[in-house]
Amino acid sequence: MANLPKRPVPVFPLPGVVLFPNAVMPLHIFELRYRTMVRDALSGERMIALATLKPGWEADYQGSPAFHEIGCVAEFEEVNWLPNDCYDLRLRGVIRARFTKVAREFPYRACEVELMRSSPYDEDDPLAGMEREALLETTRALLPLGERFWTSPPLAPQGADFETIVNTIAQASRLPTEARLELLGIDSVFDRARRLHELLENISIGPASPPESDLGRN
Repeated sequence: MANLPKRPVPVFPLPGVVLFPNAVMPLHIFELRYRTMVRDALSGERMIALATLKPGWEADYQGSPAFHEIGCVAEFEEVNWLPNDCYDLRLRGVIRARFTKVAREFPYRACEVELMRSSPYDEDDPLAGMEREALLETTRALLPLGERFWTSPPLAPQGADFETIVNTIAQASRLPTEARLELLGIDSVFDRARRLHELLENISIGPASPPESDLGRN
């Protein structure tokens, strides 16, 4: 695991966005306050936290809209500085976190966090293998839905561990924000996998619905 944050973490709150540990997310950064955040993070621990804005955020977006208390600390995997002084980022989730206290409000928020490690499990546990295969089978059945249900191909790296597979599939899905936040809050990887499997199996293949948000923009 990457180094963990040792001080308040810059927080990037977005609507409809839920990042999971070991999953990857691209972001385009163009607002001044968040460009400043990226520069500060690059000169420090190279980490920020992704948070999910609560409903009603539109009324106070330029201020300090409320966000959910559980998010994910992420590290910069790729950083591309653009000629217009914006950034294209590739973030990788590191660890779940609970935001406990706002340590700074301006020019962007930074929070103290309580790190949330997943419950330990044995990768060679036959139950992990069974849960993995059941989840992958259901995921393969839903692949034909394409962009109607997936924001990106739900493909974990070759040889990925059980938790990475679970989190990658959850990350790639267009499940409702509330469902993805529920999954993020589950400590047990087995319970997270079972709940994700249940949510995927309950999907009805009907008319396409628009995505909740553009995950590539801020």
